[in-house]
Amino acid sequence: MDIDCLPFKETGYFSKLIIDYIEEKEQISNFYNRFPSLDNFQAQIIEKEANFPKQNRLILNEALLNQYKNTQVSDLTRDNIELLKNDKTFTVVTGHQLNLFTGPLYFLYKIISTINLTTELKQKYPENNFVPVYWMASEDHDFDEINYFNFGGKKIQWNKKVSGAVGKIALDGLDEVFAIYESQIGGSKNAEALKELFKNAYLNHDNLTDATRYLANALFGEYGLVIVDGDSPELKKQLVTYVKKDVFENTAFKKVSETIEIIKEASSSYNVQVNPREINYFYLADGVRERIIEKDGKYVVNDTNIEFSEEELKKDIENNPENYSPNVIARPLYQEVILPNLCYIGGGGEIAYWLELKSAFKAMDVTFPMLLVRNSALVITEKQEEKLDKMNLSVKDLFLNQHSFINKKIREISNIEIDFSKQKQLLSKHFLDLYTIAKQTDGSFLGAVKAQEVKQLKGLENLEKRLLKAQRIKLKDHVVRMVDIQNELFPNKSLQERNQNFSELYLEYGSDLIPNLIQKLKPLVKDFLIIKM
Repeated sequence: MDIDCLPFKETGYFSKLIIDYIEEKEQISNFYNRFPSLDNFQAQIIEKEANFPKQNRLILNEALLNQYKNTQVSDLTRDNIELLKNDKTFTVVTGHQLNLFTGPLYFLYKIISTINLTTELKQKYPENNFVPVYWMASEDHDFDEINYFNFGGKKIQWNKKVSGAVGKIALDGLDEVFAIYESQIGGSKNAEALKELFKNAYLNHDNLTDATRYLANALFGEYGLVIVDGDSPELKKQLVTYVKKDVFENTAFKKVSETIEIIKEASSSYNVQVNPREINYFYLADGVRERIIEKDGKYVVNDTNIEFSEEELKKDIENNPENYSPNVIARPLYQEVILPNLCYIGGGGEIAYWLELKSAFKAMDVTFPMLLVRNSALVITEKQEEKLDKMNLSVKDLFLNQHSFINKKIREISNIEIDFSKQKQLLSKHFLDLYTIAKQTDGSFLGAVKAQEVKQLKGLENLEKRLLKAQRIKLKDHVVRMVDIQNELFPNKSLQERNQNFSELYLEYGSDLIPNLIQKLKPLVKDFLIIKM
């Protein structure tokens, strides 16, 4: 299995903010604590150790034992849960929604990046312990984002009317989804393993949280992965102080809003990922996860009849912290309060919103973690590599948009030159002489000269396009094969990892898939990876 690298900025799929972060540009250095290099973890360990109470470790251990009580746990995961009580143990965390059957392929890349980083840290700092953690977004309420996965170019969807936090959703109707999946996946040994995995996860559990825990544990339990469900009364008791600061002092809103303005000033190319609300918590109950809004001196739960006075809300937060669910702004703080965490690993969009949060963490007196952009990869099978070689296609060219990709290759393989750049340059040079003549005779002719230049350059461009189109028709079979392989590797004209489900690769590689990816994904490599298996 070979592996190549491509700089993120050359892929065309990542934002300016994330490219500048990866390249450690000075203008965004104030938005993070320490950049994730092995050497920088020493200071992060010292800071987190000093700011993480022993009591929080004991609460975390007890909560995890309770969450895992009905799960068959590997020895390594059991050991890691126990190690979390130790002052010398720290976590590396990634988080993800409860996507049906893992959703896009990058679910695997996030968790593997997390596992691999803990391995590297243990080698660098043997006196400490490092535990990989997957944080389940069980309190998310956007069901439409998670109720499907793509397989074989088709969307397999779970159609169901739901409300409230997705983790509590009952799994009725997934037998129909399984029937569709089973009909498409075939009967190979690897297909049978996938069917069994799906059935055990979704047809033998009561809710989406339990199903996802089973699935992630089945895939990664042997590597010691610890799965955390934040929808926990024991864990949320530690959040009470911070909920009050957010609700009654609007701390996060003020600090994040200030940071957003600084980000905008740093570069007009930086897009703001998320905007804070004055209150960044939802009220959580059976079938309900709705925003808390201050209105006319009262605190109301949006689209319900639930309301509180300030004193009533303070008491309810203290007595029933499990009813308060953090949004995208507040959830990172919750995570860092309950975990002895050093580093968060996420995709570009996630890291972009984490970069808005440092000042809010400081105001709350919580250590801000290191931020690592997860591994991104394109997996190319042996058959696909053979096709690329036969057509003399470079992987880098596949990242071009399809129109540019086709035109570039047509120019390369044509036996005639269809690039009029030189002619355009020469034409522009000739017109410089004409501008000089016009100025020396009558300046009113400058407009006519310009019009003629535009007309002739446009004529060359049109001729170039017509010749390219003619060559595309002439080389139609070659173009079709080129487009087919690009569409295979970039489904829906996007990155493979953002569309394809892991089961398509599992059909090809079976139980070797995850070990091979663990061998090849390198979390601290600052490039997009091309893996040829």
